[in-house]
Amino acid sequence: MTKKTGSPKAEVTITDVAKKSGVSIATVSRVLNQTGRYGDDTARKVLAVAREIGYTPNYMAKSLKRKKTEQIALAVADMGNPVYVAMAKSVQQVAKAHGYRLVLLSTEALASEEFGIIKSLSRQYVDGLIISPLLYSDEHRELIKEAKQPIVVITGSESDPDIDSVLVDSSQGVQLAMEHLLAQGRSRIAFLNGRPDTVPGVARLNGYYASLIEHGLPRDENLVFASDFTLAGGYQAATQIINEGAKPDAIMCANDLMALGVIRYLREQDIRIPHDIAVVGMDDIEHGATAYPSLTTVSLLAAERGRMAAELLLNRLTSEEQQKPRQLQVVPRLIVRESSVVVQG
Repeated sequence: MTKKTGSPKAEVTITDVAKKSGVSIATVSRVLNQTGRYGDDTARKVLAVAREIGYTPNYMAKSLKRKKTEQIALAVADMGNPVYVAMAKSVQQVAKAHGYRLVLLSTEALASEEFGIIKSLSRQYVDGLIISPLLYSDEHRELIKEAKQPIVVITGSESDPDIDSVLVDSSQGVQLAMEHLLAQGRSRIAFLNGRPDTVPGVARLNGYYASLIEHGLPRDENLVFASDFTLAGGYQAATQIINEGAKPDAIMCANDLMALGVIRYLREQDIRIPHDIAVVGMDDIEHGATAYPSLTTVSLLAAERGRMAAELLLNRLTSEEQQKPRQLQVVPRLIVRESSVVVQG
């Protein structure tokens, strides 16, 4: 005997919410979309009924009708990196304040992934994009200029007058850190870079070399190392720096994760920080302030860059005025902590 199956459960609609609430469909719509006028009591009743009967707004249908998704996307190289976490939190706050949802995308620093994301905007799954590519090529620029939806780029100091962007000169940041180390009497400063073919990798190495030239110091390639922009990358590079006999009295790291990896290895080897070797990072991630010793770093204002990029994008989406592309910039800031200064006494 064949068991009878029940008929499919009917989808709960906005009409059902209106009937059960005793108000018009238009009123329900205003409450759910937080637009127009309605009383507090009405809002509480409508929302309570919507929860009770299991009404879920059909955002896809709304987006097709209005040609807006009320979503923006943020694409970054690595969502595990605290820098991008801070950036994403700021973007989320601005998006929420404007009634938008945030879609997070991790590209694993692959240009092909970034190209795919930019091209996919034509499918209108989001209204706009914020992207922070580690590699920023001419192909990136061309695709961004061709895109129909607005895009804001978070990148280094290289600006394009035709593209909305938020910039930071990390080369200048490295020079701030080098000035500090030299003022502490350090003279043999190793530089630990990440991938040298990336936007930050190129800029930060240039900052290191510029500092050497400015202070008349020799350019010793035996003091330049490269690894991944990760804690493990810093740890592995530190073993190389020490075991190859580079004998630095300071290590300038291209980011804080690498610097924390360096600190871990040096402590395991009973190398005193900063007495024997000073360590400086870049990014000002939260873990740096609580490390032992606490990490001297250069802040590149990740949260602020995220906020500025989100406001720039949301302004594009909500303003009816045609505006020229804007290039906004933040200024790096040195934060001195225990890892670079020997306290006397």
